Amino acid sequence: MGGRPSSPLDKQQQQHLRGQVDILMRNFLPCYRGQLAASILRQISRELGPQEPAGSQLLRSKKLPRVREHRGPLTQLRGHPPRWQPICVLRGDGRLEWFSHKEEYENGGHPLGSTALTGYTLLTSQREYLRLLDALCPDSLGDHTQEEPDSLLEVPVSFPLFLQHPFRQHLCFSAATREAQHAWRLALQGGIRLRGTVLQRSQAPAARAFLDAVRLYRQHQGHFGDDDVTLGSDAEVLTAVLMREQLPALRAQTLPGLRGSGRARAWAWTELLDAVHAAVLAGASAGLRAFQPEKDELLASLEKTIRPDVDHLLRQRARVAGRLRTDIRGPLESCLRREVDPQLPRVVQTLLRTVEASLQAVRTLLAQGMDRLSRRLRQSPSGTRLRREVYSFGEMPWDLALMQTCYREAEWSHGRLGQLAAPFGFLGMQSLVFGAQDLAQQLIADAVATFLQLADQCLTMALNCDQAAQRLERVRGRVLKKFESDSRLAQRRFIRGWGLCIFLPFVLSQLEPSCKKELPEFEGDVLAMGSQALTTEGIYEDVIRGCLLQRIDRELKKTLGANDVSCTLDGCLEVPWEQEGAGGELHRLLKHASDGWGWGGGGPHGVYGIVVHVGSWMEQNIPHLLNQPGWPSS
Repeated sequence: MGGRPSSPLDKQQQQHLRGQVDILMRNFLPCYRGQLAASILRQISRELGPQEPAGSQLLRSKKLPRVREHRGPLTQLRGHPPRWQPICVLRGDGRLEWFSHKEEYENGGHPLGSTALTGYTLLTSQREYLRLLDALCPDSLGDHTQEEPDSLLEVPVSFPLFLQHPFRQHLCFSAATREAQHAWRLALQGGIRLRGTVLQRSQAPAARAFLDAVRLYRQHQGHFGDDDVTLGSDAEVLTAVLMREQLPALRAQTLPGLRGSGRARAWAWTELLDAVHAAVLAGASAGLRAFQPEKDELLASLEKTIRPDVDHLLRQRARVAGRLRTDIRGPLESCLRREVDPQLPRVVQTLLRTVEASLQAVRTLLAQGMDRLSRRLRQSPSGTRLRREVYSFGEMPWDLALMQTCYREAEWSHGRLGQLAAPFGFLGMQSLVFGAQDLAQQLIADAVATFLQLADQCLTMALNCDQAAQRLERVRGRVLKKFESDSRLAQRRFIRGWGLCIFLPFVLSQLEPSCKKELPEFEGDVLAMGSQALTTEGIYEDVIRGCLLQRIDRELKKTLGANDVSCTLDGCLEVPWEQEGAGGELHRLLKHASDGWGWGGGGPHGVYGIVVHVGSWMEQNIPHLLNQPGWPSS
C-alpha cells in the first residue's frame, strides 16, 4: 500500500480482460437504452397522473450529505514497508487516501495511494479477519510454516481496522487508541454506505434506468435474485457484475499457480484480484464515458417524442397488459400461492421490525434535540450560545456518533431476514440495511429542516420568554406529528420496495419455462405501438409486479391495521426529494442550499452555511427579545 507494485497481469491477460469488457458493454447497452426509454415514460406518466393523497408532510431535503472528511495517522499492518504509519484521509467522495507525511497532505500534495470505499466491509476483530483470510484458500488452510517472519498479523493487534473486499486487495490498519479506532470505524462505515448507495438514492431517470438495466442484463445471463452488486457508481457496478462472472474461471486458472502457502497465498490472491478489478474498472469507465454523449442525446429525444404521445402509449400498454394478465394468471397464481404466500407474512413482519426500530430511534433523537434547543432558549438566551445550539441541532443528521444508535437498529434483523430471504435467491442484505440507514438519515434531515423553518416563522421580536417557549412547544408537536406521518409512509414504501426485491426475481425465474414462451405472440401488438419505451418483456414484468404488490399490500393491511396502504407503484418506491409551497426566509435558504448536499455539500451553501445563517439570524433578533418583559439576562 505504500506504493502500488507493477501489475501481476501480463499483456495477454490484460488484452483478454479488455475483450471481456467490450462484450459486456455490447450486451449491456441495448438493455440500458431500452430502460432509459421506459424510465422517461414512467417519469412523465407520474408527473401527469393523479398525485398520491397521503404525501410527505415534512420539508424535503434533496439529497443525503457528502461523506464527512476524517484524517489521522494509522499503522499499516501489511504492505511495503510493513508497520508503516501513513497519514490517512477519508475524502468527501468516499475515497480513502494516504500520505507519507502530514506536510504532504497539508500542502496539497498527491497521495501515495487511494481507494474508493465502494464494496468494502469493515472488521475490527483480528480473529474474525484471519478466519475470513483463511477461507480464501481453503486447500492450504492452516499451512503457515513457510510464511515470512513478519507475516500478516501473527502478532496480536490492539485496535485493528480491516477493510475487506471480495475483488480488491485488503487494507489492514491499526489505530493508536480505542477512541481513535472508534472514530475511524464510524467514519469508514459512513463512507462505505454513502459511497455504495449513490445510485439507489438518486431519483434521476438515468439512475433508475441503469439499475433496471443491470437487473435485466443479469436475468438474460440466467442470474435471478438480488444481491449487493448494484452498490457503487455505474462503472463500479458494471465492474462488480463482470468480476462475478469471471471469478470462477479466474480462480480455477490462477489459484493453483500462486506462490506461497497459507495466508501469504491468500494475500497474493487478493493482489491478483485487485489488478483484475483495476483493469475491468478502467475499461467499464471508458465504455460509459464513450456512451455519455449518446445517452444525453437519447434522453432529450425521448422526452420530446414520448410526452406528446403519453396518453396513447399508456392506453395501448394497458390493453396488452390485460391480455397478458389473462394468459399467465393460472401459472402465476399457482406460483404465488405455493411459494410466496407461506413466507410473505414473516418477511413483511421482519422488514417492518427492521425499519420501525430504526425510525423509532430517530424519533427519540429528534425529540431530544428539539427539547434541548427549547431548554437552552429558556435558560440562557444569549446569541452566542443559541447559535451554538442551533448549529448542533442542524448537525444532528450528519453526526456519526449520534446517528449510530439509529443505524444499529437497522442491523438487528440482518441474520433473521437473511435466512427468510435466502431461499428466494435474495442475497442483498447489505443493500437492504444501507437502505434503512439512508432512510433514517433522510427523515431526520427532513424533520430538522422543518423544525427550523417553523421556528423561523413563529419566533418574532414581539414575544416574551414564555410566549416564545410556548411557540416552540407547539412547533415541536407539529414536527413530531409530521414525522410520524412520514414515518408510516416511509415504512410502507420500504416494505413494498424490498418485498419486491426479494420476491420478484424469484417469481420471474419460476415462470421462465412456462410463461416466457407466451410472449412472442404479443410482439406484433407492442411493435405496432412504435415506441422503444414499451417492450413485451417490460409489460410482462409489470403485470407480475402488480400481482405481487397486491399480495404485499394485503399483508401490510393485516400487519399495520386497516389504514389505507394502497398507493401507486411509483409513488411508493420513488420518494420525492423536495416539496413545493413552503415559505419563509429560512426555507428559501434551505432550499437554495440543498442543491449542494450531494458529494459537494460543504461550503457556504451547504448544511454548514445554513446553520451559521440561522445562528446569525437568531443572534440578531435575540437582543430585541432580551428587552422584552419576561426574558432573563444572559
